[in-house]
Amino acid sequence: MTNQEIFDLVACFDRSTAQTMKLSTQEFTIELTRGGAAAPQAAAPAAAPAAAPVVPSAPVAAGPSIDAPLVGTFYTSPAPDQAPFVLPGDRVSKGQTVCLIEAMKMMSEVPAPCDCVIESVCKSNGELVAFGEPLFRYKPC
Repeated sequence: MTNQEIFDLVACFDRSTAQTMKLSTQEFTIELTRGGAAAPQAAAPAAAPAAAPVVPSAPVAAGPSIDAPLVGTFYTSPAPDQAPFVLPGDRVSKGQTVCLIEAMKMMSEVPAPCDCVIESVCKSNGELVAFGEPLFRYKPC
């Protein structure tokens, strides 16, 4: 099974409503589980604490985005001691690497979909990202 086939399998699992999936071959076994074991619920206290005030979230930027092609860890630079691939305001060419996503100890480059200007970075370096989550907002050139 190729890496791309594994990434496609994980992406299909992410889009499905299945809670677990297990694939076994002679060479390997892949087991995917959504969420995790639920923690046992404690008895409700006699007096519930007052609810915290709701803080409105920041408005979601409109416009096109470069989305995560797979689930993994988002990296803005090729190494911790190196400069980021792109910064807000940078003009990039179609196919230029804008970040890396690490999944199962494999680094995957994420390319720019078109000639564009990066408007914002939506994720923090080292943050976990899900399939289809926006990584960058851009303005086509």
